[in-house]
This record gives sequence, structure tokens and C-alpha cells, in this order.
Amino acid sequence: MATTHALVGFAIAVLVAPDAAPAVLAAGFAGGAFPDLDLYAGHRKTLHFPVYYALLALPLGLLAAFAPGTWTLAAAVFVVAAAVHSAMDAFGGGLELRPWEGTSDRAVYDHFNGRWLPPKRWVRYDGAPEDLGLAAVAAVPPILAVSGGLELLAFGALAVSAVYVLVRKPMVAVAEWLVARTPPTVLDYVPERFVQDL
Repeated sequence: MATTHALVGFAIAVLVAPDAAPAVLAAGFAGGAFPDLDLYAGHRKTLHFPVYYALLALPLGLLAAFAPGTWTLAAAVFVVAAAVHSAMDAFGGGLELRPWEGTSDRAVYDHFNGRWLPPKRWVRYDGAPEDLGLAAVAAVPPILAVSGGLELLAFGALAVSAVYVLVRKPMVAVAEWLVARTPPTVLDYVPERFVQDL
């Protein structure tokens, strides 16, 4: 879930710099969510860079260490969170509409090696109960260490995660119903991966 990744990024920010400025904490949350902005255009390929984000995180981490400041730390935390998100997607399910069926061999694209990484399915699919469990664990550091209203971001993301877990499988039936009633001229604008399994 995007919210799980955002909470993991938030937790990374809290663990790296617990007394950091709100911008650094927000950068962790945003960096964790950022790769999923490609959901409708080449999901897990367009903005997911498991190798390149990690390589970029090294110089940014050094810059933040030797020239500490809000913006250098925020940049480093953002990229580390995006790298962790991209790598984490390989531990989940594939890209199919019903990832709990385990039919896809594509989890995340590795641009460095020019191939799709296969899903390990340690978290069976986005929105699985274990995904919510991971989100809950990731929410603990921000909830305990952050104040001033930013901790509400963690509570909110966790609430969205819980609702998503409840509706994840029924969403497929809704998608099937909608696709069956959508004119072909409109379906031409819907990404193929949303309709190919229907």
C-alpha cells in the first residue's frame, strides 16, 4: 500500500533524525509515497528505481552528514525512503489486478539490470492483512516520537490503510462492473493493466 510505504519513510525520518524539522519528517513520508505516483503510467517502472535511488542516497547522505541542514537532510531522507519503497515492492505481490492469485512474475522494474524483479510475496499483496501489520509497525516511531500535529499524519495514514484492507478485494468486483459498462472509446484511455485481467 502507498500508505505503508509512506509510513516506512516517515519512520526512517524519525529514526535517522528524531529531532528534525517538520520538513525532514514530511520528506520521509513523501519520499515513501513518491514512487507510487506512477500508478496510472507504467506502475512500478516509471518512478520505481530500486538501484538508482539507493545509489543517489549515498552522496545525499554524505552531503547531509558533512553539511547538515534541514534541506540536505530532507533530500537524503526523501531519496532513502523512495529507495526503500522501490526495494520493498519486490517483497510483495505482482502487478496483476488480483495479486492474491499470484499469477504475475513482475514486482518492480530494475532499470540498472534492465529486467523485472519477480515478486517474493512475503506480503502477499497490497492491502493484505500483513500489509496493514507492517503499516502499524511503521507507524509506531512517528506516533511515539513526533508531536505538533505531524503524528496525526501517521494516524491518518494508518486509518486509510485499515479501510483499504477492508475494500481491497471488493474493489476488483467494482472495477469489473465499471469496465463492463464503460464505452470502448473511454476504455482506450484506461491503462491496460487495469482492464487486461477483467
